[in-house]
Amino acid sequence: MLIIDALLQGILMGLLFALVALGLTIIFGVMDIVNFAHGEFLMLGMYTVYWTSLFLNIDPLLALPASAIMGILLGLASYYCFIRYLLRGPAIAQLFGTFGLMLFLQYFAMFLFKTDYRMVEKGLLVGKSLSVGPFIFDWTKIAAGLLSLISFIVVFYFINMTKTGKALQATALNKEAASYMGIKTDRMNALAWAIGGGTVGVAGGLLVNFYYAYPMVGILFVMIAFACVALGGFGSIKGVFFAGLLIGILEMVFPVFGQLVGSDFLGPHFKVTIIYLAYFIIVVVRPQGLFGWRQ
Repeated sequence: MLIIDALLQGILMGLLFALVALGLTIIFGVMDIVNFAHGEFLMLGMYTVYWTSLFLNIDPLLALPASAIMGILLGLASYYCFIRYLLRGPAIAQLFGTFGLMLFLQYFAMFLFKTDYRMVEKGLLVGKSLSVGPFIFDWTKIAAGLLSLISFIVVFYFINMTKTGKALQATALNKEAASYMGIKTDRMNALAWAIGGGTVGVAGGLLVNFYYAYPMVGILFVMIAFACVALGGFGSIKGVFFAGLLIGILEMVFPVFGQLVGSDFLGPHFKVTIIYLAYFIIVVVRPQGLFGWRQ
């Protein structure tokens, strides 16, 4: 029963991990840029829902549009005010540029919010649980998993079923050819950053219902997002979805396995290690990731 419970809990967390990593893989797929500040976008999404629900005295779930808008605006501002100029330089400038943006957002958050740990304490689902037979689920995690899945489906539909989405795919496949076909690739780049910021903003807004917000929280989740993107295949939306589920399951099941075998070595502190070990094994067998294209 413990394994099954951990498996179900892992699926819920895996859906959230997949949403966190979704924007990262879209930005990389379109522009071949690794956004090191992606975790800080999530952190600001957490703070947005926290402060919006607190000041307006509304349910945190109703504050999710605010975190989505914040993420979209932050993504657009990052691209138009910063990233588009880095594209003129070498790849190393882009790498250090997004790393610098990460540091700026971290310390800006420290300046605004200090280093206090904050988490939503009031809400329709906060502190409530659902019992299904021997299993007990936190309602906030159920909502996070379901809304992450819905968000993922909406973005997947937009990219694969709309004209603008297909233009985004064309830009990702061959930017020069896409521009010859009349696609405004600069706008597609901005759109990728807007989607990336919006999705991770929503993920942060869901996460703050059961996890603390603080200025350095983004580092933890961006490392998991990097593992999802690399494991699923750089630029693969389908890949990042299944990689997120796999990582969520490993994170929850592995400590339970260690508990069952009575090993302190296989305890909760080792769960992040097993995630990267799984990634290492898979990329050795399949270097392009689970669903990545072979070059």
